[in-house]
Amino acid sequence: MAGTLQFDLVSPERRLASLAVTEVGIPGTAGDLTAMEGHEATITTLRPGIVRAVGADGVRAYAVTGGFAEITAAGVSVLAESAVPVEELTGTLLDRMIDEARSLAAMALPEDRDTAEKLVHDMQELKTAAGH
Repeated sequence: MAGTLQFDLVSPERRLASLAVTEVGIPGTAGDLTAMEGHEATITTLRPGIVRAVGADGVRAYAVTGGFAEITAAGVSVLAESAVPVEELTGTLLDRMIDEARSLAAMALPEDRDTAEKLVHDMQELKTAAGH
């Protein structure tokens, strides 16, 4: 099928996706980006957010808490710190993830505090984006 690329999403727990898609929306730390067939080779780190894969079967969305994405002209591989299909997210799970981020921020060294507090903010934004 013309215009497709391979999308793979894995977390330490499991492989969540291996699909032929037309585009992948990625929450990069430097800003959101969309990868499509022929994209310039790129590696980007992820911030907490929603990865959206658009294919013939519609849109599949996954909440990620961080990690990185490798983009090539023929595919996107996302290696997530943790990832959950959006339809499996609950408010309780998101609250637990936010509490964990807050705990880590409270223990952060002074030079890491800004990054840790940004993680808490991004996790709260993830909850909003997921509709919880």
